[in-house]
Amino acid sequence: MLIDEELTLKKLEVFLAFMRTGNLARAAAELQTSNVSVHRAIHSLESALRCPLFKHEGRNLTPLESAYVLEERAQKLINDVVESVRLTREAAGFSAERFKLGSLYSLTVKTVPQLIMGLKIRRSELNIDLILGSNIDLLYKLKNMEVDAILVSLDDSVNDPDCEQIALFSDDIFLATPADSKFAQRSEVDLAEVRDETFITLTQGFATHQDGNRVFKQAGFEPKVAMQVNDIFTLLSMVSSGVGYALLPGRIAAVYENRVKLIPLQEKYRLQQHIGVVFLKAKERDPNLLALLAECRMYANRQLAD
Repeated sequence: MLIDEELTLKKLEVFLAFMRTGNLARAAAELQTSNVSVHRAIHSLESALRCPLFKHEGRNLTPLESAYVLEERAQKLINDVVESVRLTREAAGFSAERFKLGSLYSLTVKTVPQLIMGLKIRRSELNIDLILGSNIDLLYKLKNMEVDAILVSLDDSVNDPDCEQIALFSDDIFLATPADSKFAQRSEVDLAEVRDETFITLTQGFATHQDGNRVFKQAGFEPKVAMQVNDIFTLLSMVSSGVGYALLPGRIAAVYENRVKLIPLQEKYRLQQHIGVVFLKAKERDPNLLALLAECRMYANRQLAD
């Protein structure tokens, strides 16, 4: 038996509202519509089912046995449809109960905690997963919908026609030295003075690795790299232990602040990282993402005010 095209979920919702309230006026108020619209939907539903649901007694509608049967089945049907929509949207990453945020390691010092706190205030029921990685790794995860948004350096590696960006702040690159280094008390440093020193870098794919290469190229030498590491906190630990120097962004200044000094580079070597959030255009209307973007805009405004 084919389902009559007049049998719609909306009419079933109107019918269920009437069964709950037992009155046209109360059902209309609950649905924010008119008495006439409720009556018309119920009459149309009876026509689609080809059987009566109510006994008409003046202006009153008294449910028949058929109405009680439909009420039970229709409620299950509506619940199943609502759950199906929720699961479908969740599978597509829209308004899921879990939000997956990708970030550079260095942004966990200050930026990420503030954004997550703001996001939790806006959507307290939301569970947030934090995934850390490099610019390239995080963009790959974003494109494959393994994360919902990423906080990265807005360089060429994340320029993608399927994505949008919102800038958060800009950050200078510094020379990171042990606290007892001969450069530690300098107000600025000429990179030419450290050409014979040993350096530690992040692996390829990290924005700070690429920025460091640009600065060294501008200074006219290739650094002697003792080791490469996969996260900025391991790198800082190596610097604080005297293993070598590094080029690092100013946002990590609070980490090992008594054991690692960040020395400004001379003007001719200065370079800034531009940090921002990147997300897929296809998901720009997702409520969870919109809440994060609102927090990002507030964060960016506070940085400008400071």
